Amino acid sequence: MMLTLTKSPKNNLIINVISVAIPLAVAGLLSLPSKLPLGDWTKILPHFIGVINSTTAISLIIALVAIKKKNIEGHRKAMGAAVLQGAIFLVLYILYHISNESTKFGGEGLIKSVYLFLLSSHIILSIGVVRLVLMSLYHALTGEIEAHKKSVKWAYPIWLYVSVSGVIVYLMISPYYV
Repeated sequence: MMLTLTKSPKNNLIINVISVAIPLAVAGLLSLPSKLPLGDWTKILPHFIGVINSTTAISLIIALVAIKKKNIEGHRKAMGAAVLQGAIFLVLYILYHISNESTKFGGEGLIKSVYLFLLSSHIILSIGVVRLVLMSLYHALTGEIEAHKKSVKWAYPIWLYVSVSGVIVYLMISPYYV
């Protein structure tokens, strides 16, 4: 059974609100003056977040291969998995960062510059990709396939970059987790 939506101004408004609310909520939660005492179990969350970024990238690649082979059902399933993984990532990311101080990267010199470039580009693009992904999903669910194809030309490579760069950033900073 495939979920379908009706195109409406209300749905566009919902996408616009979510596209702004998610980055603002994350920024607000990250800037809390003190961390919430959720327990030591939250210290393992970066490792799960790294795995989710990895599986999201894999799901995105599977979806691309499926659609290139005209396997629409396989594409839908892989993209559904990627969207679900994105939602799980967001919850885990927030739980970790509202309960733990940010980990400082300990590398020096060129490797630190590479890390900071990857981290910065990852963060900036992750903010913008929310709307692109939601619009691409919306176009698919409303049956607007041409609009879906146009929005995916931007959403897909940015989302894939955000997922892969998230894995690389995790691997680079993981030795410094306490």
